[in-house]
Amino acid sequence: MTVESRTISLADAEATRSLGRALGQSLSAGSVILLEGDLGAGKTTLVQGIGEGLAIADPIVSPTFTLINEYTEGRLPLYHLDLYRLSPKEVEALYLENYWEGVEVPLGIVAIEWPERLHYKPTNFLSVQLIYSPDSGRQANLIPVGKFELNLTVLDSFC
Repeated sequence: MTVESRTISLADAEATRSLGRALGQSLSAGSVILLEGDLGAGKTTLVQGIGEGLAIADPIVSPTFTLINEYTEGRLPLYHLDLYRLSPKEVEALYLENYWEGVEVPLGIVAIEWPERLHYKPTNFLSVQLIYSPDSGRQANLIPVGKFELNLTVLDSFC
């Protein structure tokens, strides 16, 4: 079963990690997650949870300076990309579509921070917008795009 979009309230960083864990347990190979949000909004924390959900034992760290971290020892590979320090032209030269098309690496989960720097996006992806406001607290807006399917039972414990 799919969902159009969902807004989830997140009490704290552990709730963000827990949402990531649920996603990691349910996503299939070839899933792309585009993570949007201000600095410190919880993008890397969510990816850490995804790694836990994929049973990746290695610590998941921000790839801000390395650009791409590859974790291949879990249920599925996890490719964590951070485009913050790059211009759109530099991003285009990286041929990141190889990650979601499985051309040079096995298909896995691709989590991309700062996706607005992508020259083009995959056809199907999950947009996750992490927002913090003093008035409404932390929340995640999950928006499936294209034919991306998200299992509703993953979200039940957060709604």
